Amino acid sequence: MTLLESARKNKTTTLIRKVAARESVNPGWLLSALKAGKVVIPNNRLRNISKPCAIGEGLSTKINANLGTSTDRPRINEELTKLRAAIKYGADAVMDLSIAGDMAKIRRLLIRHSSVPLGTVPIYEVAVNAQHKRGNFLHFDIDDILEVLEVQAKDGVDFFTIHAGVTRKSVSALKTEKRAMGIVSRGGAILASWMQSHKKENPFFEHFNKVLDIARSYDVTISLGDGLRPGSILDSTDSAQISELKTLGSLTGICRKNNVQVMIEGPGHVPLDEVRKNVLLEKKYCHRAPFYVLGPLVTDVAAGYDHISAAIGGALAASYGADFLCYVTPAEHLRHPELEDVREGVIASRIAAHAADIVKMRRQAISWDRQMSYARKRRDWRKQIELSIDPEKADNYRKSSKPVLSDVCTMCGRYCSIKIMEQGCDKTNLRA
Repeated sequence: MTLLESARKNKTTTLIRKVAARESVNPGWLLSALKAGKVVIPNNRLRNISKPCAIGEGLSTKINANLGTSTDRPRINEELTKLRAAIKYGADAVMDLSIAGDMAKIRRLLIRHSSVPLGTVPIYEVAVNAQHKRGNFLHFDIDDILEVLEVQAKDGVDFFTIHAGVTRKSVSALKTEKRAMGIVSRGGAILASWMQSHKKENPFFEHFNKVLDIARSYDVTISLGDGLRPGSILDSTDSAQISELKTLGSLTGICRKNNVQVMIEGPGHVPLDEVRKNVLLEKKYCHRAPFYVLGPLVTDVAAGYDHISAAIGGALAASYGADFLCYVTPAEHLRHPELEDVREGVIASRIAAHAADIVKMRRQAISWDRQMSYARKRRDWRKQIELSIDPEKADNYRKSSKPVLSDVCTMCGRYCSIKIMEQGCDKTNLRA
């Protein structure tokens, strides 16, 4: 029985109680949100996750960190180190996007060492297997896909990104668009190329019920991928993107009928004035399913600082109702991310998520900020560092500054505004 099925039978499971306690919500409310499809809890039935999380409406904004090997960096030990860092700095979930090395071994190691939900993009392994076995990454069929899905589900994967919305119809919409970047999703590009090569419909779409059979058997949450997401703000919210989104809305209903939890992935590169529209369109077409966004990045020129561009877009998107932010690192568009990139990406996403939560659930979220404000007023440096989103960095900055007066910082020194007001604006204290 899947979690969605048990929720529909009003069964308050141990997992629901555990997540409700972590979220500080009533288990009955969480049960209702699950039944309505407004919330998902990715948790493979074969896994006992020590830090499970609920994603969706009425809950704190969650963040995901992408990990995995590349053809240039197939080093599993690096990815395990990044996994530990991502969780340490606050990722609520991780994804294994490996495309090189022993992918099954890598996935199993990451699952074994992950205390949070772990997702994959199965088409990557399907394509890599086809390349190894048949010398062409497009030489696969539905049986190859189902085999990979079954193996990954047995390994304990908690959510699958499935690009079932990249259909012949949605891809044809690209022909009427003069996109600057075309298809930038790796999974979307593989499937669009497969469809063109084989002159057939997307196998994930055509055989979607078979995909759901496996997902239901292991209680794997489906994350419907945005294979036609914009890779440039010039392409945002075009007919191809919206065509795919409408298809994802139809597939959302099929998932729910099959008692499979589902969330929707979204853009991508989106200018600030279109972020709200994108969130509202997803909630409309996909029946208020949880929305999982990559950024969105609000400008294309922030190479080396794309984590900031994504944090700006992510904060805005989440404040309008997006539920799950996929981190972007400073290495985006430039190289395979390293350990420090992962740390900075997670922290930037956490800042965005918290900023949005102050808007979405002010009473609960603002308590943290209130404590920090009072610690600053008292010039309680130890407490400020403890409350920082990245205490290590805050502590290093404080220790490196060496102020002459121990109760102020080196920015204002003896002219600290807080200290001046504390002393009653005594002008004699301002004399050099």
